[in-house]
Formats: sequence, C-alpha cells, structure tokens
Amino acid sequence: MSEFVDLFFTFSRIGALTFGGGYAMLPILQREIVENKKWAEDNELADYYAIGQCTPGVIAVNTATFIGYKRKGVAGGIVATLGLVFPALIIILTIAAFLQNFAQLQVVKDAFAAVRVCVCVLILNAVIKLGKSSIRDALTFGIFLCVFLLSFFTNLSPILWVVLAAATGILTKGGKRAS
Repeated sequence: MSEFVDLFFTFSRIGALTFGGGYAMLPILQREIVENKKWAEDNELADYYAIGQCTPGVIAVNTATFIGYKRKGVAGGIVATLGLVFPALIIILTIAAFLQNFAQLQVVKDAFAAVRVCVCVLILNAVIKLGKSSIRDALTFGIFLCVFLLSFFTNLSPILWVVLAAATGILTKGGKRAS
C-alpha cells in the first residue's frame, strides 16, 4: 500500500508544481522519476514520452500511467494518473472561479506572459537532456535533424514522424543485428 501512496503523492507533487502543460512537466518528470526515485532510466522515460506523444491524451498523463503501470500494474497506472491530475483539477477549478474577474488586469496578463517564457525554457531544458541520451550516433542525429526540419516546415502529424523514425530504426539497426 505504501508504494501506491508514494506513486500518488509523487505524481501529485509533479502535477501541483508544474505550470505550462504536459511538455513543461518533462524536466520535472525526468528529475523526479529518473534522478530521485530511480523508477526509470533516461532512455526509458524518453520512450514513454514518445509513446505518450502519439497516443491519445496528454503526454504527462500518459507518462504517469506508464510509470505507475510499470511499478504496480493496472492499479499503479490508475493511482499515478489520478495523482498527476488531481492537483491540476483543484487548481483549475479554483482559477476558473476567479480568473474571469481578473483576466483583464495588466498584472495578470504580465504574469501569464512571464510564465509562458519560463515554460519555454523548461521545455528546452527537457529537450536538451533527452537529446543527450537519445542522439548517440550519426543515424540518430540524422533522424533528429530530419524530423526537426520537416516538422518545423510542414504541418504533418507527429504520429507520422514517430512511425517513420521507428521504421528507420528497425530497418537500419534491426538489419545489423540480424546479420
């Protein structure tokens, strides 16, 4: 039972302390799950992000579900997911009750503008950390560069990039192992 409590409160803390959406949670998830709790490795967490990105739902919620499932099966996935979502639900309900009255104040607009900039930095930090553990050779750098450029200049679905990257990995790396 204590591991369920630990899952719930770890993900509640992440959910309560992260502003800016799923991507802003990535550096905090990395620090808590990989560095502090040691519930996953960097490359494993990157895999969860990739799968979470191309499955329905929010990437951080999907990642919490994967980690919870890994730790304690279906019940662990549910507990971790509820832990992540619960603080956001409470915070959003509270903000919704008051925001309409204060949204037009310049101080509120300025605060949101500053938070958006902060979130960009947090996301960039997560990308750099993931890149260091994921880009290991010329092939993975090539995949990174192609996906980065093509996703920047086209409006194609991220699912397509994940599927194409997986196929490239299977065709290039998988073929080398078979020989």
